[in-house]
Amino acid sequence: QVQLVQSGGGLVQAGGSLRLVCAASGFPFSSRAMGWFRQAPGKEREFVVGISWNGDMTYGSDSVKGRFTISKDNAKNTVYLQMNMLKPEDSAVYYCAARRSLSASVSEAGYDYWGQGIQVSVSS
Repeated sequence: QVQLVQSGGGLVQAGGSLRLVCAASGFPFSSRAMGWFRQAPGKEREFVVGISWNGDMTYGSDSVKGRFTISKDNAKNTVYLQMNMLKPEDSAVYYCAARRSLSASVSEAGYDYWGQGIQVSVSS
């Protein structure tokens, strides 16, 4: 049974930091690319960052470059999203996702498994 269990969300002031954690099980995590997406109220879900199966390549949307970092620990079957210099416009429900491929994708259609979602709220 595939599971992606997310933790680490919450409320933070603008300029602050949060780290999201996504613990995976039920599939060969070490040979899968991972991604983080987010969905704000009234908006479509959008790509945030992605990482290749071995962590050698990462991809980020322009809106988070230089502020958000994705990392992958294959020994712990866990992917992280470190979010720094948070802005109110980063407020959204964040989802981790797993892809049956070695490389990440910016399209949500390219992902096969999804976490439950976790709220991140940034106050001004």
